[in-house]
Amino acid sequence: MVQTVVSASVGALGPLLVKLAGLLAGEYGRLKGVRLVDPRLHAFFAEETHLVGVDGPRDDLSQWMLEGNNSSKHCKVLSIVGFGGLGKTTLAKEVYRKIQGHFHCWAFVSVSQKPDIKKIIKDVISQVSCKDLSTNDTSDWDEKKYIAKLRELLNDKRYLIVIDDVWSTQAWNAIKCAFPENNCTSRIIATTRIIDVGKSCCQSLEDRMYAMEALSDLHSRRLFFKRIFSSDDHCPDMLNEVSSEILKKCGGLPLAIISISSLLANRPAVKEEWEKVTRSIGYALENRQSLEGLNSILSLSYNDLPPNLKACLLYLSIFPEDYFIDRERLVRRWIAEGFISVERGQCQQEIAENYFYELINKSMIQAVDIGYDGKVPYCRVHDMMLEIIISKSSEDNFTIMVGGGQTNLTNHHRLIRRLSIQHIDQELSSALANEDLSHVRSLTITSSGCLKHFPCLGKFQALRVLDFQGCKGLEEYNMSNIDKLFQLKYVSLRNTKISELPPRIVMLHDLETLDIRETNIQDLPAGIVLLTKLQYLLTDKRVKIPHGICNMRSLQVFSSFDINKSSLDAVEELGNLTRLRELCFWLDGGDQYKMHGEILLSSLCKLGSCKLKTLYIYGWRLTFWDGGSMSNYIYLPQVSKWISPGLTSLAHLKFSLAELIEEGLRSLGEVPSLLILDMTFHTGPKEKLTIIGFPCLREFKLFSTDGAYVTFTKGVMPKLEILELPFDVSVAKPYGFCLDIEHLPCLKEIGVSLSKKGATLSESKAAAAAIKNEVGVHPNHPKVTISRK
Repeated sequence: MVQTVVSASVGALGPLLVKLAGLLAGEYGRLKGVRLVDPRLHAFFAEETHLVGVDGPRDDLSQWMLEGNNSSKHCKVLSIVGFGGLGKTTLAKEVYRKIQGHFHCWAFVSVSQKPDIKKIIKDVISQVSCKDLSTNDTSDWDEKKYIAKLRELLNDKRYLIVIDDVWSTQAWNAIKCAFPENNCTSRIIATTRIIDVGKSCCQSLEDRMYAMEALSDLHSRRLFFKRIFSSDDHCPDMLNEVSSEILKKCGGLPLAIISISSLLANRPAVKEEWEKVTRSIGYALENRQSLEGLNSILSLSYNDLPPNLKACLLYLSIFPEDYFIDRERLVRRWIAEGFISVERGQCQQEIAENYFYELINKSMIQAVDIGYDGKVPYCRVHDMMLEIIISKSSEDNFTIMVGGGQTNLTNHHRLIRRLSIQHIDQELSSALANEDLSHVRSLTITSSGCLKHFPCLGKFQALRVLDFQGCKGLEEYNMSNIDKLFQLKYVSLRNTKISELPPRIVMLHDLETLDIRETNIQDLPAGIVLLTKLQYLLTDKRVKIPHGICNMRSLQVFSSFDINKSSLDAVEELGNLTRLRELCFWLDGGDQYKMHGEILLSSLCKLGSCKLKTLYIYGWRLTFWDGGSMSNYIYLPQVSKWISPGLTSLAHLKFSLAELIEEGLRSLGEVPSLLILDMTFHTGPKEKLTIIGFPCLREFKLFSTDGAYVTFTKGVMPKLEILELPFDVSVAKPYGFCLDIEHLPCLKEIGVSLSKKGATLSESKAAAAAIKNEVGVHPNHPKVTISRK
């Protein structure tokens, strides 16, 4: 469990030092015209009795730092990683205080974004040396001289060093070389908000990276109320609701809680006053002196970004608060906006994905889950960071947000470049009708109350992105002149009640993404094949493959279509879409569709040698015939002819079968890149199936109405984490109901569906007990779910 710590106030000595530092910095700032107060100063001088949530992580890390005294003499490194304002400096300081008595010498230094390595090493020397270095003539010493001196001082000493706020691996490497590996069980602590930097600090298996997380609700409330009322459980009833709103806004960020509670501590404890603060947090971050420290901390990361990443980050201001942002949707919009330049050896998609992960790496956005392919499907933005982003976006005239309590158009006098509407009524529609919309590059409407009177699309002449995802009432809006938007690259009508595409959409020859999932659109216009630059055609209805689809050679994702509805020529043309990465289709069996199955098989084999990574096949009666067989079902021995070696690049595979056969499973096990396998079958074998192969598989799911008994051999599925499978009790009984999951070293979750057909109640109970026992002795103690049918 990752815990979080925070400085709640400054101790007895702290106020004097902080005041002194403030006076000195203020005086110097007046002379130089700049402010020099380090926003982390309060964390350094925090008093232990006023910390919240510190005991657990401090004691855990302190114990780890002191381990290995009698065995390994290696200098261990602890890196503490997390979002700005989470309390990394506070935690490092508390561990430092607790264990420094076990060392011969110690030092605590801060790095900053543009580190002066010579000064940092000099600061360390001044803290670890018993002699006053100022008595020596060091005016002509360079960086190498200082490093040599420090290594000499530490050569035979057990040292403890804290390197706070490291911003780059280059800075870390330059500093780290000053600390000798002297086999004295020395320790180094580094703090950083950049994940890759934290990893680079931990090169040895004995090192440790500790990830900070936001405060729990309980600790947040304790800190908040203690700061305001000097008690962590005292709050007037009338302030409970508004307190919850403020704490939700803070999102467990300690520095935010401290800053806002400090602001409220100087105001009357009246509900109306607190509600004013809640509504004006974004403005206060930018303009109030009381929140200047919070603004400085959060802005540091933003200011460190290169221009291209700043644009990508500011773009997140278009999404509402607490919104889970789809990675694929976001990077496709970045590309459509023109934020992504083609670089040598990389396509725009790859570069955009790299930008997305770089923002996560720099703790600017937060990952929501991580898939088995290592990709993050969604991200979110911390509420306080979103306030900073919205503020800077407004300052730079990057995006205008209206509706939902956002910007009032009457106060806006500059060109509108990007428009995000979170709620619209007739009054706002009328106001927009009087605006110059000819420079708007992207239009996003996430919800609506009145679209009927919204300005016509023809006014948005420069539009590149049109996103109506989740917009209510879109079916009432006239989009007949969409063809006037000849620069459009991205159109999303997802999750709306629209029932047909605007006919003239086929005139948008630069369109790259068309998303019509979760709509009532049942058919694609015949002219869709004119969109030769279209890369993502996203639908979840069983649409017919259009004639001439072979012209759409830019397609990378096509889902989902119905083979049975499509012509034989169209099915054959699929094989020409050599850039396809993801394909999803329906295919039902029957003699009348025999030719469809054979042609599809040929097309799939062509695609298998290209870039196809994901394949979803739906339908029970799949018609791939072998020789003169007249079977209405697909059998795994036949599957092997097109899965392996035909589709060796597949990472995700989902399909339905008539019967599960061991030979076919072995063929699937030879696919080297397969990460997720999801199979549904109608008839299960009445004998034990032993699985082999699957070197990269992370998720394996078998579903059946009939049951099956599957076991695992040593070396099979070495990376498998999630397992779901049927369990035929009667077939498994002679083998002692054994699954052999001890051969799955990475298993985390297992779900078993017991098939009781042909088995007694006592046998079913014995099977469940045997499975639980097998799970219980597994070294990972995976989570287990057992159901009966």
